Amino acid sequence: MSASSRITLPPDMLPSDGRFGSGPSKIPTFFLDGLAETQDTLLGTSHRRPAVKDLVRVIRERMTELFGLPEGYEVALGNGGATLFWDMAVHSLIKSSSEHLVFGEFSSKFAAAARQAPFIDSVKEISADYGSCPTLEEIDGVDTYALTHNETSTGVLAPLARPQSEDAIVLVDATSAAGAVAVDPLVFDAYYFSPQKAFASEGGLWVALLSPRAISRSVETVALGRYIPTMLDLSVAIENSRENQTYNTPAIATLYLMNAQLEWLLSHGGLTYASKRSAESAAIIYQWAEKASYAQPFVADPSLRSPVIATIDFDENVDAKEVAATLRANGIVDTEPYRKLGRNQLRIALFPSIIPDDVEALTQCIDFIVGQL
Repeated sequence: MSASSRITLPPDMLPSDGRFGSGPSKIPTFFLDGLAETQDTLLGTSHRRPAVKDLVRVIRERMTELFGLPEGYEVALGNGGATLFWDMAVHSLIKSSSEHLVFGEFSSKFAAAARQAPFIDSVKEISADYGSCPTLEEIDGVDTYALTHNETSTGVLAPLARPQSEDAIVLVDATSAAGAVAVDPLVFDAYYFSPQKAFASEGGLWVALLSPRAISRSVETVALGRYIPTMLDLSVAIENSRENQTYNTPAIATLYLMNAQLEWLLSHGGLTYASKRSAESAAIIYQWAEKASYAQPFVADPSLRSPVIATIDFDENVDAKEVAATLRANGIVDTEPYRKLGRNQLRIALFPSIIPDDVEALTQCIDFIVGQL
């Protein structure tokens, strides 16, 4: 009999909600209740009709408010998620040379997409061991710098910096950071993300906060004469977003849930509130790991530890897979590590929708399980 089937956690020890997944993330139940109430007014409505266009308009306005976007910045959105946006950036934002900071699975995928494009002359990768992050290097001729704010696979939060070059643009993959980590819009030209992390929604959509420089670049690449599939043409996505719609049909439920999270965050204090709440949860999990005799944070440098994705290594004598399986058997789900990282660890989401008290309860449950094992 495996430990997961024989260890039962005391009911009074369990968190109020056992969802700690790094994406898709926890969706508050009352959001789903509200979604059900839209069946006669929103769901099943054309995305080019007022009900959905008004929803997209509100999302764009609330994104602008949440991030404090300067004048001239725009919010664009489209289907496909951040994975598609990598290809869109390759076609629509990189002119001929890019630099990528690589320190995890997701940052490496954007670099790989750029390398495969026959019209990109130079792709420079600056890499660091997983669990740390590299430093941007300014190189003559680079027209696009690709950064990652939070590496979801490793739990590293990277500092963001803009190079001195006036010709280069800065693209930031913000999928697990956006909506939970403070950011200065003047540091980026495109801050793009999917809503299934801190925005407590479903996947399949990308959102990009774009500076005037990024908007201009999307027009410049069209003028280069390269073939750009319409789905990967950022200028088309921008034009549609200005009409408060997506180029092709989006998942209406995804839009609704993301807007519900935006409304909730703004009503509680916006990005200041969200970042403080995630930081509170992060302090709980990292302090516990540092004190535990059998665990330690995977990210050694405290300044690089993510406030939204915690990766906790276990000593060899504790089987993290067994711990995760036991948690799952008791209703605490999605604490497994990123599959390709291959470490004896747990990966725990700390998004704003997750209650800090539940993170505290999770640590007590882990201690109980390890004690039983």
